[in-house]
Amino acid sequence: MDKHSVYETNSFYWDTQGNDFLGAIVLPFYGPFVSEEKCQLFGDVSGKKLLEIGCGNGHSLQYQAERKAAELWAVDISENQIEKALQHLAARGFSATLICSPMEEECGIPLNYFDYVYSIYAIGWTTDLDGTFRRIASYLKQDGVFIFSWSHPVHKCVAAEDERLVVRKSYFDDSWYSVPHVGGALTLSDRKLSTYVNALARAGLVIEQMVEESEDELMRARNDKSELAKKAEMIPVTFVIKARKL
Repeated sequence: MDKHSVYETNSFYWDTQGNDFLGAIVLPFYGPFVSEEKCQLFGDVSGKKLLEIGCGNGHSLQYQAERKAAELWAVDISENQIEKALQHLAARGFSATLICSPMEEECGIPLNYFDYVYSIYAIGWTTDLDGTFRRIASYLKQDGVFIFSWSHPVHKCVAAEDERLVVRKSYFDDSWYSVPHVGGALTLSDRKLSTYVNALARAGLVIEQMVEESEDELMRARNDKSELAKKAEMIPVTFVIKARKL
């Protein structure tokens, strides 16, 4: 797997397609059927310094700004998404320091500075999970909190077919693969849950809480009859982890 090739492929998607193909997942939602309003992982962020990994269109930054965060930073691989986020925040009277860079690389983010680092459905794009988690730990103050969400690896292995769940790929297969879309392709890897947990431990981050249950209230409110909703009744489709730097 060539990292530079992955950067180019995925940044091209976000620059040209944006959220048209995958859709945008932003706070207060961590992913399908999981919300901060129910989980309350952040608590009070007023007066705190926050860094978002993979800010996309800036809506999650807006959410934190409205909750009175003192300082907002973010990094994203796409220049187009950075520009959209800046415009979105400015139109609402908010500001943030946004940096265009792969999350794996040194890009001028201050060390031992942030109360919170968070990532909403973006951390799985990294080509170097261990390196990314080490960087995130270095950005956090002592006792700082890292919160991230991503597609649950069990969900990626199972398909809903005729009211049944069918295993379609090995849970243990974490090889990189291409996802075609109009105008190009994406490159992704489905890592095991233990891969994330062990990488957090190696980075010196201690897990305080993990969420993988779908929220019944959200499912009822959406009256969703999709394959995803059917799966969410039986298996987790999103996971969220809250970890702390000791």
